[in-house]
Amino acid sequence: MATAEDQTADPTRRRRRSAMEVIRELRQPKVAVMLALGFGSGLPFMLIGNTLGFWLAESGVKLATIGFLSWVGIAYLIKFLWGAVVDRVPAPLLGRLGRRRGWILASQIGVGLGLLGMASAGFGKLNISMLAGFAVFTGFAAAVQDTVIDAWRIESAVNVDELGLLTSAYTLGYRAALIATESLILMVASRLGWPVSYALYGLAMLIAIVAVLVAREPERADAVMEAKGEEAKAHPARAAFDVVVGPFIAFFRSHGVAMALLMLGMITLYHLSDYLRGPMSNPYYKALGLSKDTVGTVRLTIGLAGSLVGVALGGLASVRFGYKPTLIVGAILQPIAIAAFALLGLHGGDFPLVGGPVPISAFEAIMAADAFAIGFSGVALVAYMSSLTSLGYTATQYALLTSALAWAGKTLKGFSGVWVEGLQHGRTLLDAYAVFYLYCGLIGVPAVAFCIILAMAKPKVAEVV
Repeated sequence: MATAEDQTADPTRRRRRSAMEVIRELRQPKVAVMLALGFGSGLPFMLIGNTLGFWLAESGVKLATIGFLSWVGIAYLIKFLWGAVVDRVPAPLLGRLGRRRGWILASQIGVGLGLLGMASAGFGKLNISMLAGFAVFTGFAAAVQDTVIDAWRIESAVNVDELGLLTSAYTLGYRAALIATESLILMVASRLGWPVSYALYGLAMLIAIVAVLVAREPERADAVMEAKGEEAKAHPARAAFDVVVGPFIAFFRSHGVAMALLMLGMITLYHLSDYLRGPMSNPYYKALGLSKDTVGTVRLTIGLAGSLVGVALGGLASVRFGYKPTLIVGAILQPIAIAAFALLGLHGGDFPLVGGPVPISAFEAIMAADAFAIGFSGVALVAYMSSLTSLGYTATQYALLTSALAWAGKTLKGFSGVWVEGLQHGRTLLDAYAVFYLYCGLIGVPAVAFCIILAMAKPKVAEVV
């Protein structure tokens, strides 16, 4: 079974592209659609995660509870199940749009309604149970949306260069959504309150909904899906087996068992340190005495700039040096940037780093470095994982890879609040946070080792059928 990269182009025959060719490709309608879909995919992620933690912290909810509530995104851990569904079953009521577009639209409507439900739980006295329930619903819809948008992105690419272009557009849209839901929302919430802010972001899903309505269904994937549909009618038992087990067999056959396990291990560890610190980030800023406006402004300016530069350089490095060397650099940068946040706790708060006419505080510098590291490593990992899938199993296999990425982090991060509270014994709260961030940085070290082993390993040549 050929991987996505095999199906789209021979990587050994890639030629150097002129600046004008790149500019012409950037003007494709498909790129603009991908940018908007990436925005929609990223919109709910922080709203049921770290940003929700800020809302809860301001409402006086205990750290342990905030940590446990981070499990509302548990649906991301079983995305391979959603992949099996969207690979084989038409979307209810929306099947006429096509298998991919129909499921994207259905999941987008679910995300929008879920966010509006979360907003309604905050009007008057905060209803924690109602808020958690709608957050879980939003998480399920968001996980389905991620799964099918990833499939659309991979299947819509006509060659490996366009896959990289669409991946970069997706990442930029996704990062823009993260900035909007991590930073801009803090300034909105400080003026209008959290419930109104969540309602506005629920309505913002209309941006992605418009994009999917003007998008085109991937024709290559449709042909494969139709063939599998005919086979299912003739051999229903074999088709059922193919839906559940086929994607996994194809993945391990394409890459070899040892290499496939190595890939899954590396992907599992890659963003683990970032996941673990996630639920405690906003409560940490509150403990440091930083206002929502300050955090939001820094994220929206310096953080956004660092993220965009990181995404751009990560994409360029992937093309120039290859995915694996770029993954190694990203694996090194992430834990260093995360551990740097400990300086704020050890110092007792923010402090000037550079004086003069353009002063820079330690918080600003650390936020810029963190945004750069996450942007750089993230785009390389997404592009690398996208190249590993097989046509006909795109949604399920990519969902398997993203589930491997998320399962350990999303499971363990629920204990982050308990961890900080445990570290507080004999320490101040800020000292406990500082130690917590240092530990999170150390947890990123094994990912570096796995990336190096993966880079040195000899891959199996995929069999093209």
